[in-house]
Amino acid sequence: MPRRRYLQLDVFADRPGAGNPLAVVLDAEGLDDEAMQAIARWTRLPETTFVFPSPSPTASYGIRMFSPRREVPFAGHPSVGTAHAVLEAGLATPRDGLLVQAGIAGELPLRVEGEGTTRTIAVRTPRARVVEVAGESHPQLRDALAGLPLGTLPQALMDGGRRWWLAELADEAALRAATPNWDAIGRLAVETDSMGLCAFARSDDPVYYLAVRAWVGAPAQFEDAASGAANATLAAWLASQDALPGDSGFYRISQGREVGHDAIIELRVDADGDVWSGGRVQSVVEGRIDWPTTAR
Repeated sequence: MPRRRYLQLDVFADRPGAGNPLAVVLDAEGLDDEAMQAIARWTRLPETTFVFPSPSPTASYGIRMFSPRREVPFAGHPSVGTAHAVLEAGLATPRDGLLVQAGIAGELPLRVEGEGTTRTIAVRTPRARVVEVAGESHPQLRDALAGLPLGTLPQALMDGGRRWWLAELADEAALRAATPNWDAIGRLAVETDSMGLCAFARSDDPVYYLAVRAWVGAPAQFEDAASGAANATLAAWLASQDALPGDSGFYRISQGREVGHDAIIELRVDADGDVWSGGRVQSVVEGRIDWPTTAR
């Protein structure tokens, strides 16, 4: 039974404990689907990724992502964290500042800037589309937003590999003080085939422009400490409404304080309208994992 390299990372973090945890299994070749799902269930982290040799001349490496319950086609923090792990392990070298990961969502570039502890990595996320724009009368959304003071933008359901409802709240204080209605958010997620509700508010903080909270309604119910995919769909929605903060297409968000984290995610909408989601990554655990090739 091969001993595979294994890391635990903190993504979108300037120090351990601030961001979103991730497990990465390097040298994953030979593991079957059941074994990868079993490892992801065992780690009990939001996602576990598995790194494979490059499947094409244009990709730097192959990747598969699993939550404890199922395989995930795309997610932001696992993409950024895995790129960090691959660089640290010397498995790939950026070309013109880019790595390319190959997964279910296709080949996606990751921009690498800087070195060492200040290095940032950003993934170009799949193009998001507007599924629905809804008012407060939407039955499931109305219940999920009950008692929350809303901002000026309408609420929208966006699909960027994962589907999120987006809702602007009146101000940062209201957002941070909000208590999610988990029953209503759970119904919203199930009945609209979405992850749940991503609420955001403008901020006057000198470091970040937006504060964000992402409430996952199904299959489990929890608040995401730092979601690159949710924030990417939010950036696409703001761009479509000509409502991006700042004037350059680049901005930072704060997420996770309400659940004991303090993540900073960097978003950029480029001239082609593509959204890049990224930040810094901290290595926390490095070792080996012993696991049967098959879970049977």
